[in-house]
Amino acid sequence: MEVTAGSIEGVWEFTPVLRPDDRGVFLESFKASAFTEAVGHSFDLKQMNISVSKRGTVRGVHFADVPPGQATYVQCFAGRILDIVVDIRVGSPTFGQWEAVELDEESRNGLYISEGLGHAFCALTDSVTVGYLCSEPYAPTREHGIHPLDADLALPWPGDDVVLSPKDAAAPALAEALATGMLPDYEQCVAYRASRS
Repeated sequence: MEVTAGSIEGVWEFTPVLRPDDRGVFLESFKASAFTEAVGHSFDLKQMNISVSKRGTVRGVHFADVPPGQATYVQCFAGRILDIVVDIRVGSPTFGQWEAVELDEESRNGLYISEGLGHAFCALTDSVTVGYLCSEPYAPTREHGIHPLDADLALPWPGDDVVLSPKDAAAPALAEALATGMLPDYEQCVAYRASRS
C-alpha cells in the first residue's frame, strides 16, 4: 500500500495494490500497520457509515468538536466522487485552504482526514456509494458544518446544480463560524492527535 501525505497537515491518501484476475479484483482496503506507520497512531474504529448519493449531491462541509473530534477514513465503493478536505483549524498555517482528491471504484484509494478538519464530497456519477470508518460515533451535539458553497472558500464543485440537505444549506460561512468561535483550534487538534501516539 502506497501512502502519500496531503498538502494539509493531518491528511493522508492510501493507494492499495490491486490484484486483478479472471474473477475480479482483490485489495487490502485498510491495513492497520500501514496506517499506523504513516499517521503515527492506530485507528480506533468506533463506527462505520455508508452513504448512497445521486449525481450532484454535495455532503458537507462537516466537522466535530475537538476533543474528541471524529477522524474519518473515506473510500468510494461505487461510482466516483470529488472529496474535499478544508482546513478550518484556527491558527493552522493552512487555515482556509482546501485539498481535493478524486476517489472512485477503480483506484479504490482511501483518504484519512484527522480530527478538526472539515470534510465534504460531491457525487460525480449517477450513483455513488461512500464508506467512512469513524474514530468516534455520531454525536449530534458535537457535529457542525460550513456552507459548501461559501464564496470565500470557492470549493471546486463541478457545475452549479448541486443538491444539498437542508442542514448543509443552512450552515454558516467560514467567516461566520470563525466569528462565533465554533471552529476547532489547531494546537488543540495537534495535541489531541499526539496524545494518542
